[in-house]
Amino acid sequence: MSVPAILSRLRLPVIGSPLFIISGPDLVIAQCKAGVVGSFPALNARPQGLLDEWLHRITEELAAHNRDNPDRPAAPFAVNQIVHKSNDRLDADLATCEKWQVPITITSLGAREELNQAVHNWGGITMHDVIDDRFARKAIEKGADGLIPVAAGAGGHAGRLSPFALISEIRQWFDGPVALSGSIATGDAVLAAQAMGADFAYIGSPFIATEEANADEGYKNGIVEGRASDIVYSNLFTGVHGNYLRGSIVAAGLDPDNLPEGDYKTMNFGQNSNGEPAKAKAWRDIWGSGQGIGAVQKVESVADRIDRMEREYNAAKARIGLAA
Repeated sequence: MSVPAILSRLRLPVIGSPLFIISGPDLVIAQCKAGVVGSFPALNARPQGLLDEWLHRITEELAAHNRDNPDRPAAPFAVNQIVHKSNDRLDADLATCEKWQVPITITSLGAREELNQAVHNWGGITMHDVIDDRFARKAIEKGADGLIPVAAGAGGHAGRLSPFALISEIRQWFDGPVALSGSIATGDAVLAAQAMGADFAYIGSPFIATEEANADEGYKNGIVEGRASDIVYSNLFTGVHGNYLRGSIVAAGLDPDNLPEGDYKTMNFGQNSNGEPAKAKAWRDIWGSGQGIGAVQKVESVADRIDRMEREYNAAKARIGLAA
């Protein structure tokens, strides 16, 4: 399997998934310094002009880290672009990313050939998240370099398919970079993702319960206290099926066991007159989470979480007779 050079020297084969509202410069910088890819949605930087400031800070701080730590350089970072027709910031955000030569672009909710080409023109790579083999083929046909199969149990927008089935189908025809998403919260699970055929684990929910995450304390505690049985799968909140914390749904005055169906046509990533995302409530008040949170025992720093995952990863390799 072929992995781009930019992703070949990570401390752990982990890509931190972009988390709406939660991922910002503090989290991304901490992830990259700890040796895993950090990422954030471009739409988190609002108003749009803030994206330039964020990319300036991330670029400068990681460069400084690399100068001071030549033996342990930072991992690259990624910016997530929502390629949905309602995202009226996409062109402006891409122009800002081109200015800062963003190394990795993660695309969601649509694959566009011209976007992939634009990223390639400035020397970056693109990875597209998909929920089934059909969408995976379309993404590669349109020029994506890699795939992020979002399997059952992933936090936020998520598919229904078993990771075993999804990876197996994709690997029958694609030998490029693959980052598997879905309930991966420990180093053991990272190794399991690789054993199935993925190159990387795509991890989100465990990073919500970190000191650097821009998340409400109640949200962080909900991740720590939650179990797989506390996750509700619904398309009500954005029009696309996703996984959410039961407690946040109850707090919003809704019955998590009797939620009405949502409508894909209501999805809107544009901005209202105040510059706020039209669907901010879906992530501000209804909290996305994956099923793997039972493994998250406390709120801690990103560095401590990665240290823990590395120990688990190496211990898992030793158990099955692989060199650490």
